[in-house]
This record gives sequence, C-alpha cells and structure tokens, in this order.
Amino acid sequence: MPELRNALLVYPEIPRNTFWSFEYALKFVGKKSSMPPLGLITIAAIFPQSCNLKLVDMNIEALTEAHLLSADAVFVSAMIVQKESFNEVVRMCNRLGKPVIAGGPYPTHCHGEITGVSHFVLGEAEEILPVFLDDLRKGTARAVYQAPERPDISQAPIPRFDLLDMNAYGSMAIQFSRGCPFKCEFCDIWVLYGNKPRLKAPQRVIAEFARLAELGWQGSVFVVDDNFIGNKRRVKQDLLPAIIAWQQDHGYVFRFFTEASINLAEDEKLMALMRDSGFNGVFVGIESPSPESLQETGKNQNLQVNLGQAVRKIQRYGLEVMAGFIVGFDSDSEDIFDRQIRFIDQAGIPQAMVGLLTALPGTLLHQRLAAEGRILGDASGNNTHHLETNFQTKMPAEQLRKGYQKILDTLYDAALKNYFQRCNRLLDNIGEAPLFRRSVRGAEIVMLLKSLFLQPLSPYGFQYVKYLIRNLMKNRRFFTEVVRLGIIGHHFHTMTRELLKVEQISRVLEMTYRNLSDQLRTYPLHVYDASRTTLAGVTDLWRQSQTALKDLSIRINDIHEDFRGEAIRMHAEFARRVLDLFQPLTPILIQSGVPVPFTESAAKQ
Repeated sequence: MPELRNALLVYPEIPRNTFWSFEYALKFVGKKSSMPPLGLITIAAIFPQSCNLKLVDMNIEALTEAHLLSADAVFVSAMIVQKESFNEVVRMCNRLGKPVIAGGPYPTHCHGEITGVSHFVLGEAEEILPVFLDDLRKGTARAVYQAPERPDISQAPIPRFDLLDMNAYGSMAIQFSRGCPFKCEFCDIWVLYGNKPRLKAPQRVIAEFARLAELGWQGSVFVVDDNFIGNKRRVKQDLLPAIIAWQQDHGYVFRFFTEASINLAEDEKLMALMRDSGFNGVFVGIESPSPESLQETGKNQNLQVNLGQAVRKIQRYGLEVMAGFIVGFDSDSEDIFDRQIRFIDQAGIPQAMVGLLTALPGTLLHQRLAAEGRILGDASGNNTHHLETNFQTKMPAEQLRKGYQKILDTLYDAALKNYFQRCNRLLDNIGEAPLFRRSVRGAEIVMLLKSLFLQPLSPYGFQYVKYLIRNLMKNRRFFTEVVRLGIIGHHFHTMTRELLKVEQISRVLEMTYRNLSDQLRTYPLHVYDASRTTLAGVTDLWRQSQTALKDLSIRINDIHEDFRGEAIRMHAEFARRVLDLFQPLTPILIQSGVPVPFTESAAKQ
C-alpha cells in the first residue's frame, strides 16, 4: 500500500443494553459514553508523527463512509462484547476497499474465525506495532503479528488524550499496571497479561495526570488496572505518595476509582493512602459467598478473609465497594440465589454486577469444559443481565435461569427499595472520608436538577424521594454521592425491568407454542374432507395464534428500543414456527375460507 499518511482508529460500539455502558445514567450528566477507548489512544502515541490520526469512537459518534474514504488504513480494536459492531466495521471497510488492521482482546482470542481483516496485531502492541508499521511502509507486512513477549510498560508513552472529545465522556482512564498475581479459572486477564504485574514508573502516571489537567479535565478518573494492588509494595511506597503530592499541588481536581482484589482489606495503610490520594471507589471480584464455588474456580484469595467484614472495612476507609458476582458454578447448590441476595444486601453493595458464569476463550475454564464436551457456543462477552450461558451447567438450565432472574428482580426491584436500602447502608458505613464527597461544580448542579425533575416521577419515585430525604438529614456531607448513586440506580432499574419484559415475552411465546402444538396433535394431518368440528377447531387455533402474535407485538412496542431487537427476533421465530405447525393443515384452513400466508405449492400438499 502507499505510505501511511492518514490512519483511522475505530472503536466499535458497546451494546447500550449492558451494565457496563451506564447508558441510562449518562443522560443525567449530559455524557455519551462512560469512558474513552484507552487502548486505542495508547497505541496512537506509537504512530510516527508524520501520520495523521483520526479517532472515531462509535459510542459517541457514527462511523461514516466519509471517515473511511479519508483514511489509508483502518485500525480497529474490540472486546468480545463489541463483536457485532466490529464485524460491521470490517464489512464497511471491505465494501470501500480499505485495509483493516485489527487488535485487542477479541481479535487476539478469536482471530482464526474472523474474516475480512487484512492484518492482525495480536497481544500487547507497544513493541510489535512499530515492527508492523515498518513492514507496512516497506510493503512486506504479514497477515498476523503476535507480540513475542509482554512489553515493559515502565516508560510507556502518554496516551493521545488530545484525540478525544473529552466532553463526551463521564470519566477519563489511565493505567498503572498490567497483570494479576492470581489465577482464577474463569478469568482471561492473567492469561492475556500474565501473573507478574508490570508497572509504569510513577512519574509516567503523574505525567498523564498533568496532560489530562492541561486539556481541562476535572473529575472522575478510572485507573483501569485489573488488579491495582497486584504489587502492593510499589503502590504504597511509590505511586500513592506521588499522587497525594500531585493532588495537593493541584487542588484535588481528580477523583479515582479502580479494581482490586479483596485482600485490599488486610492492609490499612494501603486503604488510608488510597483514601488520602482521592480514591473513592473500588471494584472487587467477590463472585460468591459459597466457599465451595470459590475453591472450584481458584479464587483462593477470597477464602482467606471474611468477605462481609472485608467489604465493610474497605467502606470505612471512604471507598465504595462495587462488586462482581457469579452464579452457575458446578458447586452451586439450589440455595445460592438466596445466599447471593442476602450477602449483597447485608454488605451494603449498591452496584452489584451479577452474571451467569461464562467460559471465555483462552481461560482454564474454557479448556476444562471443552475437554468435558460441555461447551455449547461462543461467549457473548456480556457478563451481566444476560440469561444464557455458553456451556452445559451442572444445575438444570431452567433452574439457573429462574434463579438468576430472581436475583436481578430482587436486587433491582420495580420500586428500587432494596437498592436504596443498600445505598443507605453504604453511606452510613463510610467513615471519616472528606474526599469521598465530590466538590459541587456546575456539572453536579445540573445532575441534581435533572435527577429531581425526572426521578420522582418514575416507577420508583416514592422510594427515591424517601432515600433523598433520609440522607439529606443523615448524610448531608455526602449529598452529591447520594444523588450519584440514585442516578446509577436508574440505570440498573432500566436494565433489569426491560430485561424481565423481554424474558416475559419469551415465556409467553414458548407457552403459547406448546399449547398450540399439543392441541394440533389431536387433529389428523393432510385432511381434505374434514368434519365441521375439525374445521372449526383448526380455524379457531389459527386465529388464536394470530391474535397472540398481534397482542405480543403491542407488548414488544412497550419495551425500550435498546432491548426490543431480541424480542422482535423471538416474535419472528415464533411466527415461523407457527407456520410450520399449521402448514400440513393448510387445506383445512383454505376450506374454512381463512387467508393463510403459505405458498401456493404448500397449499396443494
């Protein structure tokens, strides 16, 4: 290809109807996406200065033909959950004759099944991307480039934050380390990035803060490390003191949140340093209150502590604990659903991300289940609010499905009563943590006004008003956090309620189909001289099926547009199955004068 003068970096769309999108909370703060594509702006810093770069994050703007036509090559990075949008980007590029270079977790795991990509750059790209770009310049680029080893990131370049429309994001993102010292069976992080955390030099992290501040950013910053405390000593001795000094010099303009293992609770100095540097939230993989399930999946660090006490201890250091939970382990007993609900409520975890166990490609779990012949299909990458697993579970599938629905329906009930009670427990348990509360700026005032205007009129409005009044009296010093948690609750409420609407449609369709099928079995097939009873019976069943389809169409229109697609697909599949049921009885329907949408050849059978 000609010299690479114009490169287009594309980040495919994350489905809006997933927990991680925070789609239904963002409207309160006037943002389009929760955070930017850190991977793409990181590799952007590796391109030669002679190359003009353009970033299109499809979560905040549409990818157009004009974008593609202006580029010499298109670089796409995606996670598994972005697979559908990724494939659409590749199709657009292929149609316009633009070469596609793909990388990121999804291509790294699944490049053997992806078509239409000109070149793959797999694994961590810091050291292998320059090799590819040089080969591309010389016209000798190979189809696949695999990073031979994990790169040293201590002197990593500052991400190209300037490529972002920073006003479109709810949070910025930076990275301190890669890798995790643990080996959980279901997790692909340590498979991708190793068990020995690799760290940036603290001055590099501070340089990224300075760049964000220079570009005008204030507010939330996500430290995206999959385990921020993978190397506790370096975090305590090097990084956090440097952050505290920088924050003091710059008026604490940032508030941080991150991900860490539960053994954070064992180190009071570490928690105090995080609190004093401006951290006010941490995501913890708790997974299960069942020791048997934790042992099964190799989550040994969670077996060393009392999980409930550990959560409350972290909270007392001014850190909101957001947590991940999983059901569907082989060891899960039938009471696991109630145990999960009870633990989450008692621990005061408002943001509980509960999902069905998924076997991700490349994990030990996937390898074990494949060897046992239990893999049923590909992983969707959507690990919450998704009602199907991709493997045969030990627990009956319908029991697991119903139990999971019970967890969601209870944690995020229609009135959000349980959610707000967990918020109250969290807020009551936060200790002396002056940095937990955000400074009140224009954005927070707008957030509060929108919340007060919209949420009291919602289906959960009564509980929301009670929650506000209660914490205005008891936790006034944290009131911006009170409002923020209320807005996040709206996201959970929308996600759960719409999901359950779709699931109800699914149940009605399946029950209606079984009922029609059972009744049709009582009538003879291919009957041309049918009795009046047969004519009337078959005709009545046909009309029942069409009435059911019309009624369900009306109910589907009541579902949020982001969730409606799955219901429409199920409705169309039901209509097709109904036609298949009635097709052998077409002569009876024709004899009754009922118009049926079969072909002429089918009607003559």
